[in-house]
Amino acid sequence: MAWRLRLVPEKTNIDFFKIQWLTFGTSIAAMVASVVIILVMGLNFGIDFRGGTTIRTESTTPVDVGAYREALSTLSLGDVSISEVFDPAFRPDQHVSMIRISAREGEEAVTPAVIAEVETALKAVDPAILFPAVESVGPKVSEELITSALLSVLAGAAGILFYVWVRFEWQFAIGTVAALVHDVLVTVGIFSLFQIKFDLTIVAALLTILGYSVNDTVVIFDRLRENLAKYKQMPLRDLMNLTTNETLSRTVMTSTTTLISLIVLVFFGGDVIRGFVFAMILGVILGSYSTLYMAKNIVLMLGVDRGDKPKKSNKGEFADVDA
Repeated sequence: MAWRLRLVPEKTNIDFFKIQWLTFGTSIAAMVASVVIILVMGLNFGIDFRGGTTIRTESTTPVDVGAYREALSTLSLGDVSISEVFDPAFRPDQHVSMIRISAREGEEAVTPAVIAEVETALKAVDPAILFPAVESVGPKVSEELITSALLSVLAGAAGILFYVWVRFEWQFAIGTVAALVHDVLVTVGIFSLFQIKFDLTIVAALLTILGYSVNDTVVIFDRLRENLAKYKQMPLRDLMNLTTNETLSRTVMTSTTTLISLIVLVFFGGDVIRGFVFAMILGVILGSYSTLYMAKNIVLMLGVDRGDKPKKSNKGEFADVDA
């Protein structure tokens, strides 16, 4: 018989509602704390949202991001982001990088004098380097980017709400979106608490978190819908426990394999994507937690119309269970 690695036993009988007031209450407290932290401490916006200057460099010698960063570290600059640009259309001897420098406090963009210092420092590292393009982003554009980023996250959540509502019932949709709000809000709160740089790559991570989290929740809800028809007399609380235990192996396996990939990227992905990867790690952990301990709890509180008995019989079970 072939041996298989199992992260959880083949059959489990975990009561996910045993300490529901602690788990659910922790989620609510984390969301409230995140809102307070964001309002008090704010976010450490990156170049995309604060304004700054982007310098495109080109050289016949390979780009050495480490050498570039070391050369610029001696200058009194704001946040600096350096990344190499790859394009199949480039010539074999065409090596391009993108350097983004945030504006200093009280300035709309990097001054020409500072740009000249940057060019001098980089030419000391690579005399063949050229600067074909220098572009500045002012505060007005940055404010528009913040608004667009917020709208994109809200639009994503609204689309998921509509999809789950149509596919299942409104109770499932509310539970799903509440879990998504929890995942995104707590992630942003952690970024605010530790003042980790928040830029457009983090917004991309938040949108990815929405998709990842809803996928896990929909899998459980889809099995729950099947079990609602299969076990018509089983109390809704017991049915949810049964469903979650049946899909637990899939939830743990998906989360673990995703986390392994993300942890590898933390060490080998470089500084450019480190913020994105950290946000994704938070999203995977929080998404799995909210799927198991938040989304279905809200559905239990709202009740589900099972058709074979009055809807009232499926409500109020959340409040009657001892913590």
